[in-house]
Amino acid sequence: MNLMKFVIVLLFVASCSKSDDAPFVYNTLEEYANNRTTEMGAVIACAAKEESTNAILTFFYPEEGASNIQCFETEDATVANDDFGNYTRVNLNSSPFFNGYLRFFTSSPSIEKWIVVTFELDGEIKISNPIRTRQLSKPTVWNDAVTIDHETPLMPKFSWEANALGDNAIYFQVISNTQNNLLSGTYTHENQFQYYDTSNVVLNITEGTPPELTDDLEYNFTLMDVSLDNWVNLVIRKPFMAQ
Repeated sequence: MNLMKFVIVLLFVASCSKSDDAPFVYNTLEEYANNRTTEMGAVIACAAKEESTNAILTFFYPEEGASNIQCFETEDATVANDDFGNYTRVNLNSSPFFNGYLRFFTSSPSIEKWIVVTFELDGEIKISNPIRTRQLSKPTVWNDAVTIDHETPLMPKFSWEANALGDNAIYFQVISNTQNNLLSGTYTHENQFQYYDTSNVVLNITEGTPPELTDDLEYNFTLMDVSLDNWVNLVIRKPFMAQ
């Protein structure tokens, strides 16, 4: 083979290798999920309007081993939320919540949309249920309206008004310490939760058994009242002293 033919062959091989090794660039959820195994509802996620701005915070629970975490959104809220072709990838970086136990994306859309969060785990694309943003029609309410009963030592019982803003599907409770470390993360259908009694817990993201509270130390209670379409109607946050 003469030198010219050798150079042509080498360039051709290099070109093919570069093309084959290049990552697939996708814009829509449909393109991303094409010929891949997917699981709907496999990412725990919800969204809320930030307390003092118009930003939307999309919270999610990143399971251990999750990779390639992505956020997709529709053009507006009028399109079909079950059509992957309607979801466009949004280039956002997530931030830690409760020191990374949960994470969230921050966005500032001017109109209401559908959002999904995805990540890859065990060779599959895990996809959250669609989240309907309602930052204009039903902004998230933030307050500290929770009653704390200390009748049982070091096992405070938290209760709040049931379905205070309507359209409730489930309640998410977090007990954390002053270093913002999550001690327990639980879901209930009832408007009450006792630390750490799981008799009315319907979903639990707590790792193992949480520690006992320490008398006279301060902790924090956080509640999210989540709607049927995964919008957070209400956020309650309140510090308390263990007794």
